[in-house]
Amino acid sequence: MNIARTSISKPIFTWLFILICLIGGIWSFFSLGRLEDPAFTIKTAAIVTQYPGASAEQVAREVSEPLESAIQKMAEVDEIISVNTPGQSLIEVEMKPEIKGDELKAIWTRLRAQISDATRGLPDGVSTPFVNDSFGDVFGMYFAVMGQGFDDRELHELATFLRRELLAVPGVADVTLAGLPEEAIYIEPNLALSANQNIPPQSIISAISQANSVVAAGEISDVLIQAPEGSDSVGDIASLSIGVSGRVIALTDVATVTRMRVDKPSSMIRFNGREAFTIGVAGLQSQNIVEVGKRVDQRLSELWADLPYGVEIESIYRQHSVVEDASNAFLVNLAMSVAIVVIVLALFMGWRAAVVVGSTLLLTVLGTLLVMKFFSIEMERISLGALIIAMGMLVDNAIVVAEGMQSAMRRGRNSLDAADEAASKTQIPLLGATVIGIMSFAAIGLSANATGEFLFSLFAVIGTSLLLSWVLAVTVTPLFGHYFFKQQEAGADDAYSGAVFRAYASVLRASLAGRWIVVPVLVLITVVSFAGFKQVKQQFFPDSNTPLFFVHYKLPQGADIKRTSADLQQVEAWLMERDDVVSVTAFAGDGASRFMLTYPIQRPNPSYGHLIVRTQSIDDIPELQLALEEFGTSHLIDGEFRTKRLVFGPGGGDPIQLRLSGPDPKVLRELGEDAARIMQANTDDFTGMRTNWHEQELVIKPDYATERAQTAGVTREEIAWTLRFATDGVPAGIYRDDERLIPIIVRAPKDTEYGLIDHMTGSQSNNAMMPLGQVINGFDYEIQDTLYHRRSRVPTLTVSADISLDKTPAAVHGDIQQAVEAMVLPTGYRMEWGGEYEDSGKAQRSLAQQLPVALLIMILISILLFNALRQPLIIWLLVPMAVTGVVIGLLSTGLPFSFTALLGLLSLSGMLIKNGIVLVEEIDIVRREGMALKEAIITASTSRFRPVVLAAATTILGMIPLLGDAFFVSMAVTIMAGLAFGSILTLIAAPVLYYLFFKRDEKHAPASGVAALNG
Repeated sequence: MNIARTSISKPIFTWLFILICLIGGIWSFFSLGRLEDPAFTIKTAAIVTQYPGASAEQVAREVSEPLESAIQKMAEVDEIISVNTPGQSLIEVEMKPEIKGDELKAIWTRLRAQISDATRGLPDGVSTPFVNDSFGDVFGMYFAVMGQGFDDRELHELATFLRRELLAVPGVADVTLAGLPEEAIYIEPNLALSANQNIPPQSIISAISQANSVVAAGEISDVLIQAPEGSDSVGDIASLSIGVSGRVIALTDVATVTRMRVDKPSSMIRFNGREAFTIGVAGLQSQNIVEVGKRVDQRLSELWADLPYGVEIESIYRQHSVVEDASNAFLVNLAMSVAIVVIVLALFMGWRAAVVVGSTLLLTVLGTLLVMKFFSIEMERISLGALIIAMGMLVDNAIVVAEGMQSAMRRGRNSLDAADEAASKTQIPLLGATVIGIMSFAAIGLSANATGEFLFSLFAVIGTSLLLSWVLAVTVTPLFGHYFFKQQEAGADDAYSGAVFRAYASVLRASLAGRWIVVPVLVLITVVSFAGFKQVKQQFFPDSNTPLFFVHYKLPQGADIKRTSADLQQVEAWLMERDDVVSVTAFAGDGASRFMLTYPIQRPNPSYGHLIVRTQSIDDIPELQLALEEFGTSHLIDGEFRTKRLVFGPGGGDPIQLRLSGPDPKVLRELGEDAARIMQANTDDFTGMRTNWHEQELVIKPDYATERAQTAGVTREEIAWTLRFATDGVPAGIYRDDERLIPIIVRAPKDTEYGLIDHMTGSQSNNAMMPLGQVINGFDYEIQDTLYHRRSRVPTLTVSADISLDKTPAAVHGDIQQAVEAMVLPTGYRMEWGGEYEDSGKAQRSLAQQLPVALLIMILISILLFNALRQPLIIWLLVPMAVTGVVIGLLSTGLPFSFTALLGLLSLSGMLIKNGIVLVEEIDIVRREGMALKEAIITASTSRFRPVVLAAATTILGMIPLLGDAFFVSMAVTIMAGLAFGSILTLIAAPVLYYLFFKRDEKHAPASGVAALNG
């Protein structure tokens, strides 16, 4: 049964299909979920374990090693990274890329079980490991809140109120707070009086720990009994009594009690130079983020009247606004693409064909939206871009069918017969070519890594739209052609007798005659193009078009967070004087909450500072970056100062990274210094070098006088306790301020004249106090690694570098790779590259794993279509020649060959194969009708001239809206330039190669006697 004839003779089914696409597509557009970037699963969990008093190396050996050994037993684990600092182990566990997102919940449960089992073997004093598997939560609605004149308690009450109200908004999944003032209640004994009265600090701690405890008190006859409430105010704590040696002493007689901010907060945040805390709001994945964002905005507007005077809420990032703007821009780009396609068709095929093909195109887009709705594919950057990328490709099938119908109706055939003739000749070749076009995108869409997951919607949307375009081309296009195309009398003018067709036929004849010149020239051009491809800049993912960039600032390891914050204030003040800066958000001690999926989360460190700078437009960023780096490096000379653009897609770490692994930290540092010198000697494009171990720190260690201390009954633990009391203070309990838990800390007064060795230490065994100097032999000083990184259970030092803004990581890596890899490493040590080189390599290896299957399917389809080998070989020979156009396009525009450009090259190959199939199939059909080889080639090629040119023109011109998109521009140029040159290949190289491959058959076949094509 011929589908085209049936669609005309029984239009009710076709119209039903049209209405489903039309109404369903419009409904889907307004109900589809919307995101900024496609969701890709962050398959990472973090395990945090505290080991107070241990050095970084001890933490690595006694905590991280046994935990990592247990984690490694899980078959799903891909990589284990640990960061060991004094007193804390942080282990990041990354699962294999092929693990699906819905499998992670069970895997995290098993991970917790493994950790729980391993905990039994950890040393005394180690806390219970905390497993955090919420690494990938995105708080896309990100606000800074300022409360001028508010005290710390009021700020916490405000934050709690806002969080509670926002969590009640429909569609909100979570709300996170950061940067709130951290308070403590400090109890500072009078050291002289305490020593005179023989009141050890332990007595104070014991009294406090029992003053506000919560304990069970049993029950009577099913009636619960609660213990009496403890101290509920700072005043109550100050009025506590202490029992010492049978005496009762008031706490206020020997100590002062103060509620104040902690000396060393974990983070400090400012917005435009003013102290602030942040609120991050995450939406449910199943919800339309635009609608959720609008509801959050509405709720904040409603709350505004109830907020006290002085509260200000400013936006740091508004994901829902970005998504809404992207959706609106998509509508504009879609309208532009459809308009371009229709105008081109109207100019070259007439307004009737433009209406027929344009209607088919519109229905294809709407039908694709309906399929996206059914399969929960959100509208985001990649899926929207995929529709525009496919725009020109979607009209190919409809153009071929419409061209065939018009040609047949010009020869006097009615619409039914014309549709039957056009569709019967092309529907199978078009289906095969369409599947080949889909498979050209399959390799990336089916890749198991994060890049494949990030770009999966591209494959899904293009595959759906292309397949739907074929269905509509053989059903709706014939029906609309039946309504719009006019039948002409038999014997009317030949459709291909125009001047353009005659000129093309003349060029083709000359090419066939000079085939031994044409082929070598094409081969030479292809070889030169492959050689010129080395001059094209390489890039993984391009910079984002969001007008944001970051500042990373790192003081020497061990620097105080307040010093970090003070340095950042200088940068903030400089930025706020500029007209091109909209806002500056400063973070000391930590980075921001994950407000974008591609935002690189920072590890907490008091010596680290971070700025989020929003500019008026993306065009302001390069100049501002240069000026800011000059200011930072000249004014903040004690630290590492660098700026960083936000990058599309996975990755986003340091552009250049070299990892050195081995057993001895000292050797690793020496190797890192050698590698850094070699790198800097081989390129001038580095703007900063560093290692992730950073600087070593000075550590003070008491020399325990074993004989004297044991005689006095003073243990090492009591000496450590005394030193902690003399410095940071010793936790004594928790003060409950409503839902807040404020630590109570007993410490020596900050203004004391006592040196460390003068502090009194006590012996619990004999209840005596004595100067610390009597039980130690002074202090030793030692240089230690306080950042101890491990990778795959081996100490690993990473050398990182940033590069000049006008360079790509691939180019700089190429300059240094050979020299660095020539380093001679000691036995037991190894090196490997990280950064963009590793990310790109992983993505390309994953692509390479899928590509052979996709290529095999494409080759098999092309062979099955022709039931021969020579025709598919002709078509596939065109693919490498298309690189010429790609090289010309990228070199002339100065754009890099990014991962998206690689995807464009794959799709380009699918387009060329599709055009080649239609052309070669037509030559075969004409030859079967009895025409001589040369004339059959000319006749068939001329008849396919307009569809090939129009398909190329609509695709190329339909890409114009993407030239303004930073993510898709390199892909657009790759397809546009490659297809422009590829169309020439299809129309010249394919016929010439066909003639060379089949000329011998012509010699052995009898003359056909078919008249040559005129003109």
